[in-house]
Amino acid sequence: MTVQAKKFGFGMPWESLYGYSQAVQAGDTVYVSGQLSHDQDGNFVGVGDFELQVKTTLANLDLVLQHFGAERSQIVETTVLVRHLRDNFDAAARLHSEYLGQHRPTSTVMGVSDLALPDQLVEIGAVVRLDVES
Repeated sequence: MTVQAKKFGFGMPWESLYGYSQAVQAGDTVYVSGQLSHDQDGNFVGVGDFELQVKTTLANLDLVLQHFGAERSQIVETTVLVRHLRDNFDAAARLHSEYLGQHRPTSTVMGVSDLALPDQLVEIGAVVRLDVES
């Protein structure tokens, strides 16, 4: 049996420029591309403010979850890319933990030298299982 993938995008110009979807659902699994700190008009949010960037990025992740009818408790994996990891690790860990509450998915945190946008300090991707009871 072939599974039809369901794709989701915000309609941001970089989606077509780079050629990707914000998320793709295949069966009961949703693969969420790395989210970043932007408003719904495509404006970058939080230049120089790591915490604001993380909070906005996680709010965008919530919008993706909402589109698929998913809850945070159905996230099974996160990938967190952080510029200046030594300076930003404590804030990243705290905000990630606050976002997920008592839920504990697997997670990988990586320090990176650069991200897609010049002022971008964080990017967060996820894998979600819709068949996990929320």
